[in-house]
Amino acid sequence: MIKKAILTLLCLAVVGFGGFAVFAYRPAISPIRVSDLPAFDPEVVEQGRLMAAAGFCSECHSAPGNPPYAGGYGMETGFGTLYSTNITPDPETGIGSWSEEAFVRAMHEGVDREGRHLFPAFPYDHFTLMTEADVRAIYAYLMTEVEPVVASEPESGLPFPLNLRIWQAGWKLLFVDLGRFEPDPDKSAEWNRGAYLVEGATHCGACHTPRNLLGAEIRSKDFEGAAIDRWIAPALTAENPAIIRWTAEEFTEYLKSGATRAHGVAAGPMAPVVHAGLQELPDSDLKAIGIYLGDVVGAPQPEAEVEAAIEASLRAGQPSAGYREELGERLYASACAACHYNATQIVPGRPDLGINSATRLDAPDNLLQVILNGVGNEEGMAGVVMPGFRNALSDDEVAAIAAYLRASRTDAAHWPELANTVARIRNAHAE
Repeated sequence: MIKKAILTLLCLAVVGFGGFAVFAYRPAISPIRVSDLPAFDPEVVEQGRLMAAAGFCSECHSAPGNPPYAGGYGMETGFGTLYSTNITPDPETGIGSWSEEAFVRAMHEGVDREGRHLFPAFPYDHFTLMTEADVRAIYAYLMTEVEPVVASEPESGLPFPLNLRIWQAGWKLLFVDLGRFEPDPDKSAEWNRGAYLVEGATHCGACHTPRNLLGAEIRSKDFEGAAIDRWIAPALTAENPAIIRWTAEEFTEYLKSGATRAHGVAAGPMAPVVHAGLQELPDSDLKAIGIYLGDVVGAPQPEAEVEAAIEASLRAGQPSAGYREELGERLYASACAACHYNATQIVPGRPDLGINSATRLDAPDNLLQVILNGVGNEEGMAGVVMPGFRNALSDDEVAAIAAYLRASRTDAAHWPELANTVARIRNAHAE
């Protein structure tokens, strides 16, 4: 009886897997030759350039030091490292043999030209919302304006059996709602344009939404913040710990200039999103994104409450009578206060560190990253840089500054094992 039951289970498993394999099957799409490419309207190509910038495609599809779009960028997934693919028009190692139909299928369904399911490190769960016209425009841009590069990405670091692409068909069935963006008739045209960009092309939720154990975004926690590339992508909702709530105007200004008065500068993984991507968009699109995200946050704070918070934070930044006796405050006064302290106002690009989220997040990673590595020319606000103190301060000294800011500017619990966290971030950046 036991053998019969085992045999029955094995048969059911084989039949079940066979059925799943049929469900997961996608046919290959025939390759094309360069001579098969249609002539693209220059306006379509330009629209594709803007949409590629909105999706910061070059950032994820370019390894440091390599040509744009040639792939090889490593992405830590929690399951292993994945590497982005070459999407230049090289016919052998890139997408030069892909037809428009093959490209649209990849963007909308997460299936490549050969019929293989793509891993969701490629955010097709967002790109599926894009119009076919916008997707075809990106194709036109990549095939006509990007130089072909011969480059193959390294093998993924996913262990068996997670490296079998067939399982992605089941992942999509569980977590992805394939389909185009549907405007909300009760909202304005600007709001809908912002929603289309945020939810689709710019895929903000891919970094700012926490994920479940299978790596899917938790839809009930949209934009509530998540860890990414050893940084914290803060919440884009009212749950953001910054003492002053984000507004539509602040979001727009941040994306346009890389900094705001109350929320600091775009640094770390966010810097190229702004400077190599979203800043290419017209002001109308940046305003639309701001309007949508401002609605996600909810009603802004009363102006009197905002000014009171600023005044309180500036007051808290004034040196204490015995500041020379406390290591963190003494180091802050000598290394940081020249730029980050003003008794009367906040200067854009030089934020008061008691107001934005860096000192108020549950983890100190963002604050420590900036203290150690600074803010370069390609980050933050144009013309404003911050030196890194990686080679000037020890782990204990950086930890002392962070502990001082946490204690003096917030009422949140202290960060434990700060020196160990500094060492981890220092060493990870040096790898």
